[in-house]
Amino acid sequence: MAARQTSSALQPPALSDAYPMANPGYGKRVAPDQLPRAASDFTLLPTRERYVAGFIDHLPEGASMSVKQLAKQLPLYGQQAISSALTALSVAGHLRRVRCPVGAGEETRWVFRTFWSRTARDNEWWATFLATETTTAQATAEAPSLTPNTPAPAPAPAPAPAPTAVPQQRTPPPRPEAPLAPSTAETGPSPAYLALARLGRADHRLTLSADDCAALEPRATQWLARGVSVDYLTSALTAGLPAAIDSPVGFLRHRLTTKTPPQLPTEKTGSGATAPAARSLLVECTECGTPGPPEALPDGLCRPCRETHSKGPGDPSPAPAAAPDIKARMANLRNLLRSV
Repeated sequence: MAARQTSSALQPPALSDAYPMANPGYGKRVAPDQLPRAASDFTLLPTRERYVAGFIDHLPEGASMSVKQLAKQLPLYGQQAISSALTALSVAGHLRRVRCPVGAGEETRWVFRTFWSRTARDNEWWATFLATETTTAQATAEAPSLTPNTPAPAPAPAPAPAPTAVPQQRTPPPRPEAPLAPSTAETGPSPAYLALARLGRADHRLTLSADDCAALEPRATQWLARGVSVDYLTSALTAGLPAAIDSPVGFLRHRLTTKTPPQLPTEKTGSGATAPAARSLLVECTECGTPGPPEALPDGLCRPCRETHSKGPGDPSPAPAAAPDIKARMANLRNLLRSV
């Protein structure tokens, strides 16, 4: 049971107006449902942790939470001491360092934040809160932005001016329209027809005539309609050919019939772009920065750092070896001297 610290010798320094702020989206984030500030805040913490916690608690939203910046503002402790204090505050339930994705598609990037709670929270509370933050972030990213896509209302048309009276003029009789000439551009051969026609160039044993290509075109078209590419069709028809082929058209008809590929589902894009896969918010180990889900990092620490912290710096070192028996050693030396 931690003893209540009543000493007020170390007071956190006054917050400077020039304290650096983190980049937008980064830095300090205040957890909800905290108790109001009181003189008894952080009294259960050791002196150093209470000093650092009092300073962090007064930082504004979005302030930089790096160890380097905190050490610049807290002259009593260096970066190593500040890092150890942040680890202790994480174990005490006051903060969690996280990384979360923002943006969508190729514009997605990871931002790093530190959630701070003046009121100490247990691991279950932090896991629930961070899960809620993940759901909120995903809902915000997936919600369609209707404002840019909504067309602006068309302005009301201006009243048309009154028509001016124009004297009637004679117009020449309309000329008879010449009949439209039939289009001379013939439709080119289909991809299936071209794939069959090029088989003879890939292997002379599969050379087909124009009539053969036209006869096999419907079967090859069925292959392409199932979602395969022309390259797939060509490789399937030319793979593992026998040494001699008496009837190329019969051989290809047999392959097109017996090796028909399965139907591939067509990709459906509702809004023209696939929705990005939802990625969860990750908690970072306060000690070493290893990321992981909230439930895998209780107290905000990974397993190796948690084991190291549980041992504590005051663990007894290995017991020194027993002092040598001086009398026995001297007696042994005397015996050696006598034998000389």
